[in-house]
Amino acid sequence: MLTEYVEKILKARVYDVANETPLDEMPRLSQRLNNTLLLKREDLQPVFSFKLRGAYNRMSHLSAEERLQGVVAASAGNHAQGVALAAKKMAISALIVMPKTTPAIKIEAVQALGADIALHGNSYDDACSYALDIAQQQGRTFIHPYDDPEVIAGQGTIAMEIMRQHPDPLYAVFVPVGGGGLIAGIAAYIKAFWPEIKVIGVEPSDAASLKSALDANERVALDQVGLFADGTAVRQIGEEPFRIARETVDDVILVDSDEICAAIMDIFDDTRSIAEPSGALAVAGAKKYIAREKLKNEHIVVIDSGANINFDRLRHVAERAELGERREVVFAAKIEEKPGSFQQFCQVLSDHGITEFNYRYADSREAQVFVGVRINGSDNERKALFASLDTAGYQWTDFSDNEMAKLHVRYMVGGHAPQVENEQLYRFEFPERPGALLRFLTRMGQRWNITLFHYRNHGAAYGRVLVGVQVLDNEQKDFQGFLDALGYAYWQETDNPAYDIFLK
Repeated sequence: MLTEYVEKILKARVYDVANETPLDEMPRLSQRLNNTLLLKREDLQPVFSFKLRGAYNRMSHLSAEERLQGVVAASAGNHAQGVALAAKKMAISALIVMPKTTPAIKIEAVQALGADIALHGNSYDDACSYALDIAQQQGRTFIHPYDDPEVIAGQGTIAMEIMRQHPDPLYAVFVPVGGGGLIAGIAAYIKAFWPEIKVIGVEPSDAASLKSALDANERVALDQVGLFADGTAVRQIGEEPFRIARETVDDVILVDSDEICAAIMDIFDDTRSIAEPSGALAVAGAKKYIAREKLKNEHIVVIDSGANINFDRLRHVAERAELGERREVVFAAKIEEKPGSFQQFCQVLSDHGITEFNYRYADSREAQVFVGVRINGSDNERKALFASLDTAGYQWTDFSDNEMAKLHVRYMVGGHAPQVENEQLYRFEFPERPGALLRFLTRMGQRWNITLFHYRNHGAAYGRVLVGVQVLDNEQKDFQGFLDALGYAYWQETDNPAYDIFLK
């Protein structure tokens, strides 16, 4: 079996459209993990993904009659671009069926390459079923994204390049897995010549088609799959990829969305490039595997499989990366509702950078605050943080692994507080440095009661805080003196219509 695939890979026609991509060391991540990580840069292909290798190799085998009839494919985007580019190169008609959930950047990229597009269903499986119907009705050849020997061979040329680019010993190659074509091709080539090198698949924890199949010793159709890593959102591993993988893949690592976001950040830090979620899977899996196995001083290849990400998704990635790196803890805490309680609470946390602080007055006796705190990524520091809260007598609830809290509740803390009298609203901007938030609260002291507080560190040079505070008429002069002495830029927002509609 492997000999057959090695021959296909060696004969694969991919370089009419594909580049031999570099294998770049990741110096910062390598130093942090005490291993040498080498990033295979498939994000640098003309369509920013490895998929054109398999698509073009399959289409190069079309007969003259099949070329006249044209092709049809189903894809969340990267395979679609590969098929579209191959069709343009060969001057044949291509129709691409894409799920309605496909990011706009991928739809526009396929259109720019001249292919026709049909949007159908909410998953790859829906689109695939529709594309197969079209193939039968119109006589087009269906170009499968992963369950085809020639597609698998095209993807396998990546392994051929890796082993030529790095002839020294390798410990493992980490490969993102969706339908399995990429890992099947890579594993077939590597295991044929270097069986000692581990081939390790990485899947999203909510789309574990290969892991489920290996555990069951047969292909399993998942009830549903998560869509964050849309390029690998496949309910069932391909038949041919599974046949190869069950004999050649050494392990499969599952990672969650936060860990993927952290890996996107790692790739950016080392390359200043932005991987799509599926493209960062291998890095996320390698980090998790290295920690689990306590590896040191090994050479490891990770595949960056693509960079087709919508710009607006970066907001979510940046928000969750620190949590995925376990360098941030978010939690709720109960504190007394009285002047100075914020300051006392922040003093307990003074050894940590505060990344987020959300609060709105709701009860005259106690306050619930939503807090984010920066840690160094160790469980010991996390435990020490909560131990310090216990010692100080605070009740707390850890939300670091609570998806609803991270995705929704953190933005919903607050609301109207009609029982608050003499409230004034101020927006502050101050240099973002250690202790700046505590300095603000210390200067305010216990003279005025804080009734609303919103702060989130966005990694910028300036911190931004929205504060509600009770100030009596006879205290206005003193409060103005406090603002002037504080030295931070501020704007009074008491007359802002947004305050009147949502907060007052």
